[in-house]
Amino acid sequence: MLDLRRRQFLTLLGGAAGAWPLAARAQPAMPVVGFLRDTSLSDATHLIAAFGQGLKEAGFIAGQNVAVEYRSAEDQAHRLPALVADLVASRRP
Repeated sequence: MLDLRRRQFLTLLGGAAGAWPLAARAQPAMPVVGFLRDTSLSDATHLIAAFGQGLKEAGFIAGQNVAVEYRSAEDQAHRLPALVADLVASRRP
């Protein structure tokens, strides 16, 4: 009897493990938009607000149906390619 229960448990566990990736893939991924700036974000509050308003006018609300990632090179323009690569890499499945 114990052997039968163990087999049933393992069968159930194996089926759940097999179905989990399918369920995870079935959920639509939230789109990601990057806000990248070569100077500090602290002096760009008006730009960030305008960016958010533009997203809203296009039907996107940060945190609800779009994720917004903010990056700044902090006046070091040579860092921009690495920041772009970081944005792209951070949202890969």
